[in-house]
Amino acid sequence: MIMPRGQQLLLPANPLFVLLTLIAALFANMVVNISLVGNASWMPDFLALVLAFWCVHQPRLVGIGVAFFFGVATDVHQASLLGQHAMSYTALGFMGIMVHRRLLWFTVPSQAMQVLPLFAVAHALELTMRMMSGALFPGWMIFLPPLLEALLWPVVSVLLLAPQRRAPSPDVNRPL
Repeated sequence: MIMPRGQQLLLPANPLFVLLTLIAALFANMVVNISLVGNASWMPDFLALVLAFWCVHQPRLVGIGVAFFFGVATDVHQASLLGQHAMSYTALGFMGIMVHRRLLWFTVPSQAMQVLPLFAVAHALELTMRMMSGALFPGWMIFLPPLLEALLWPVVSVLLLAPQRRAPSPDVNRPL
């Protein structure tokens, strides 16, 4: 694949690093749910953000099966309807893999605007599942997390791609 002009060539992603970031995002969600904020409807879903990032950047490594596994783990932790987050994360993973080739041609702020609908669909699917099981509408603040996750996309891009960056000064022995 031809790289867009001016974009830096990245090293391959370490599978252990990818797994550790997904587990760290799961723990971040757990800490947020246990903290004073509780299971607030306006809090962004850090696991969905990291999962979507890796589905876009490493679709062969992180796919729908990984999304399903972490969704079930989230369902078990939150004692929610079993399969609610699993279905949401699986759909998010599918949509991330579906747009990954096109999305990587854009700048990071443009990517953030383009992943906003993916996060919105995933949260809408989760809300639909929750309301079909008999829960009440959590309020209009439920529409804030997809926006916050899209705003966090550039930060996550910088942090998670940092280990893959090559040395910026090429020399005779290292042309790339």
